[in-house]
Amino acid sequence: MVVDLVVIGTAITLGPLHNSAFILLLASRRGVRKGLAFLLSWLADLVAVVACVVLLTGGAPPLHHSTPSTAAVAAKLGIGVGLVLFGGYRFRRRPRPHRPPSWTGRVDNASSATAAALAWLLQPWALVAAGAATVVEADLSSLSDWLALTGYCLLATLSLLVMELYTVWAPAAAQARLSALRTWLEHHQDPLIVTLSLLAGLWLTASSIYALVA
Repeated sequence: MVVDLVVIGTAITLGPLHNSAFILLLASRRGVRKGLAFLLSWLADLVAVVACVVLLTGGAPPLHHSTPSTAAVAAKLGIGVGLVLFGGYRFRRRPRPHRPPSWTGRVDNASSATAAALAWLLQPWALVAAGAATVVEADLSSLSDWLALTGYCLLATLSLLVMELYTVWAPAAAQARLSALRTWLEHHQDPLIVTLSLLAGLWLTASSIYALVA
């Protein structure tokens, strides 16, 4: 479970779409406040998903090869295959000229509530669902599993947390460097999406098949 959560959390935190949007929010008027709203909403979504799964399982993992256990692994396998297919599709697709989404021009006038809603919309829900299927294995009677779940939520939020704190501590330097990072992310968006989709998808597929046949 721990390794799967590390892979999923890393893939989530490195996603270019939400990171680009977050940098744009930080550069807007009252950017730190909007960034905090985005960050807290992002983290709350992850915690809520984990909490729902834990409530359903009662904090105890189902027996290996039982129907709930097999269903969770099968769901993770389906997501893994889907990510591989999506990555392959994006790799074969002809490059398209980058056009910023229409909402980027309205960021300056956006409210903190809008920033929070944007975090929900930009959440990579396929990977979050894979995380939920993995959390089914969590045993809340074990301190190590509590730490794994906490670490997963923090890891999936790490890039946002680092950028938010950097902007608070060194606003001038952060604005210049994060602007350069956003430009780089926009120019490498497709390769990043392809790479993350394929790597996460292949890992989830392989680990799920192993769990089914072991």
